[in-house]
Parts: sequence; C-alpha cells; structure tokens
Amino acid sequence: MIAEGVTGEELDPEAREELRTLPKELALLVAKHLVMAGQLVDDDADLAYKHAKTARRLASRVGVVREACGLAAYHAGAWSEALSELRAARRLPGREGLYLAILADCERGLGRPERALDITRSPEAAELPKEERIELKIVESGARRDLGQFDAAVVVLEMAELKDRRLRPWSARLFYAYADALVEAGRPEESKEWFLRAAAADRDEETDAAERYAELDGLSIIDAETEDTPAERFSDEEDAPAEAEPADEETEAVLEQADEEPFEEPAAEEQAAPDPLALTFQAPPSADPEAEPPSGESEPGNPVFKAAEGPGEES
Repeated sequence: MIAEGVTGEELDPEAREELRTLPKELALLVAKHLVMAGQLVDDDADLAYKHAKTARRLASRVGVVREACGLAAYHAGAWSEALSELRAARRLPGREGLYLAILADCERGLGRPERALDITRSPEAAELPKEERIELKIVESGARRDLGQFDAAVVVLEMAELKDRRLRPWSARLFYAYADALVEAGRPEESKEWFLRAAAADRDEETDAAERYAELDGLSIIDAETEDTPAERFSDEEDAPAEAEPADEETEAVLEQADEEPFEEPAAEEQAAPDPLALTFQAPPSADPEAEPPSGESEPGNPVFKAAEGPGEES
C-alpha cells in the first residue's frame, strides 16, 4: 500500500522528468512506488524491494525505474536480481560507469569472489572518482577474505586515504573495513585502534564499530533507552504486525493491463541521461560537517547504498 501523504512529488526532479515518457496518471503511480521504496530501504529492505518491483512492472522501459529496482534488490540481498537490473541500467546513456562496487559485491553474495576481483581490475575501475574507487577497494578486500587471502585483504586497504587526518564521507566505512580485515588476519589488537577511529567518524551510527571494539576489549554496551524489557523481548509472535503489501486497487488495475503487454528492452536513445542515482536514495552526509572535498573530486553519488554492507562486511 502507498502510505498516506505520499504524492510522488517527493521524487527527485530529474527522476520525475524521466517518468514524463509515461502517461500522466501512470507516471504519478510509479513515482509513488519509487518514493515508498526510497523511504523504506533502510528500515524494511524487503518491502522497499516489493515497491520497486511494482514500479518495474508498471514501467519497465524507464531507466530510473530499472535503477531503483536494482538498488532495492541489492539492499534486500537479492543479488542475482540486482545484477540483472543494474546491468540493464548501465546500458543507458549516462549510466555506463556506475554501480561497479555494487556489482562486485553482488558477485560476492553469489559466492563468486573471483568475478568480483575481475570487476575491480577492469579498465572502468581505474577511472572511478575517489569515493567510488574506495568503495570498490572495500569490496575487493572482502573478496580477498572470501578466498582466504587475509593478509592481501589488509594490504588492499592500506592507501593514502586511510591516513587522512580530515574526516571524509568514506572515512567511517574505510576505517571499519580495515579493522575488520585486521581481525580476520589474526591481528585483533591492531584492529582496536581502527574500530575506535571508525566509531569516532561514524556520527550517524551506520556501523557497529563501537560494539566491535567493546567485544574485542571485553566490554558490554547497554543502551538503556532502547533495550527491551523481558516481557517485550519474549512477546508472542502473533502480536507482530502483518507484513504490508505494496498493492492497492489502482496499482492492481494498472498491473493487469501492463502484464498483458509484451516487454521490450528500451533503446538507448529513448532515455535521457539523468543525474546518476538521482532518486530518493541519498548519499550519507560527510562525517565532518566542516570538511571540504579536495579540489577535482566529484560530489558523492547515491548513497542508497552502502556498497560494502553486502555479503560479509558487517555482522
């Protein structure tokens, strides 16, 4: 179901512009499902993916829809579907060099770390802007660990950005990945410093760096404000709310009509080139509000996605 108050106008303007190739009412309905997917992706990835799939069924020829479906699939752990959708989106103008870190992480999720490493060695990887290149390095480190190459996983992350004294948008994730690699390489004492650094850089608490440090140091962290009481913790399952389905009468009616039409892949020239990842998914803010990106760096892209939070980076 579409949440009350969602109008579709919340969608990024460039994404709405791409939906103008659809009839007005259909474009509005698709926009609502994309907005729902973006709003739910962090809290209920499976439901977000259902909304994205509904949008895809309604408008499979629109690039921004394929993109959103692929990103939602990635967050839901649907690795094969994410690969398929994002590869289709990459064929559209303006998106050719995107998603390399996500594609590599999906290969890891499918148990194919060798293919993930092939992506990290591709010519496209060398041309990525700094933030995306670091995300790809984090995935590469994970792939090395998947292959049992624990020392190599550490070395991959020993780059100049690891010693940057100013916090950057990627700092918390890079520090965390390095600490995690050190643990797997049998160097837990060294990892403590980097878990502490990750916790200090992670002002939005997107990682469990503080908990990992405490675990290594034999400490316990208790959140008195959020800890469940015994009664709440062991309440009957029947009290849990039923899973919502992203469907309503309007959507079902349009879907029935859409399912009768044959699917054709869009021609590249039919699609305008939108701003990469310009959806309701937003890039995480810089860990340092006063930090200025070095000259020549591109602005952070989407950020729905936390690229290394796929198979095996965070517990």
